[in-house]
Amino acid sequence: MLATTLNLARGWLAVLLLVAFAIAMVEPALAAPTGGAAPEPLYLFGIPVDFILFGLTLLGVALFHQHTLPVALTGVTAIALYKIVFTGFKFGNGISGFVNHMGHEAVILSNLFFLLVGFALLARHFEKSNAPEAMPAILPTGWLGGFGLLIMIFVMSAFLDNIAAALIGGTVAKHVFKARVHIGYLAAMVAASNAGGSGSVVGDTTTTMMWIDGISPMQVLPAYVAAAVALVVFGIPAALQQHKLQPIATDVAPGLKIDWTRIGIVFFILIAAIGANVTANLKFPVLLDQLPVIGLAVAFAILVTAVLRKPDWEVLPETVKGSIFLLALVTCASMMPVEKLPPASWPSALSLGFISAVFDNIPLTALALKQGGYDWGMLAFSVGFGGSMIWFGSSAGIAISNMYPEAKSVGRWIMAGWHIAVAYVIGFFVFLALLGWNPDADHKKRVDITPGMQSVAAASH
Repeated sequence: MLATTLNLARGWLAVLLLVAFAIAMVEPALAAPTGGAAPEPLYLFGIPVDFILFGLTLLGVALFHQHTLPVALTGVTAIALYKIVFTGFKFGNGISGFVNHMGHEAVILSNLFFLLVGFALLARHFEKSNAPEAMPAILPTGWLGGFGLLIMIFVMSAFLDNIAAALIGGTVAKHVFKARVHIGYLAAMVAASNAGGSGSVVGDTTTTMMWIDGISPMQVLPAYVAAAVALVVFGIPAALQQHKLQPIATDVAPGLKIDWTRIGIVFFILIAAIGANVTANLKFPVLLDQLPVIGLAVAFAILVTAVLRKPDWEVLPETVKGSIFLLALVTCASMMPVEKLPPASWPSALSLGFISAVFDNIPLTALALKQGGYDWGMLAFSVGFGGSMIWFGSSAGIAISNMYPEAKSVGRWIMAGWHIAVAYVIGFFVFLALLGWNPDADHKKRVDITPGMQSVAAASH
């Protein structure tokens, strides 16, 4: 097995490097970054080579979904080598430019790692509390039970981290559906968590970035117009899919006792994450560029509460593996020339939703904030919900896929979760029809963004 994986990795790396070097050989000139400006990429048929290499990496993930980690690692290696040799980075040329780039991304990557691992342990606390077994008592019977669970995930995500909401929902689903969960319903749980966080400045990393950049929570709130419509559009078909595969179990075991200590630990960890996020953003924004504040808060809360209930450390190997895969894709995305995206407009916002399904939404949101002129409610829905269309398009999707490994198939996710893309388009155009396009042209004039305010370290699309 190891030999097969290594051979696959070597073969995939060779393909990517051959593509990069072949394109570079026919390019008339190499671009060199100057003065901290973004380097000019090399092009093939008008497409930056960076995007071609990332696209090939994603294609490898789709074709070899049983070997996603080696494909992702070889992809990020090929992209890094290509930029080191040919184009350089925003922060310099060669190896030093790569080191500077990774230093700039280190806090975001560290936060994401701690959050993914931490919330996996949090979900196990919730599962062992016996609360999931008690859920059938408050969920309807029939397909409405599955739809009701999606609504619960949606609501939880508005106040909690969307990764935690997705994992809690996945834990409940494992119990009420006897561990037989349809791929389309898994996609719907991810979509519900991303939709629920899209209109709240504490529900998603992207909306928190907007908040820190001086955008009012009231400007983000309209995202719920599109998100609520999308929930109905994808929620009903997904609930019917699940009901056909495995109806909800409404019986509750007699004498079931809920471990309220574990429930308390869950809330303590979540409060620690939210409290660290809000406190750092409002009081110590410079720390966000220097330390993984939110991730460290989650790790601290887990260690402190370990004296009350031992965390389920057995989930760590698989969770760490899945987290490294996500970090590799995020690193690939961070090296993309996202500044080549079109200027602000509602078609641009619509496109960003589809792009966020394959590219990390954190740099996309950062670019949009730098450009200015977006309707922030519309953008929050686009970049927040759009990642639900592919399983690795959002942190919540990666987290659910760690819990349900059968979800790690692009083809199955898209085919079974067809209603996610439909819901995105319908939700977007309902928003446009009801509220219109209201660009915030004065955003950059109102806010003087300091370096410490430009980077928000957290997880999800």
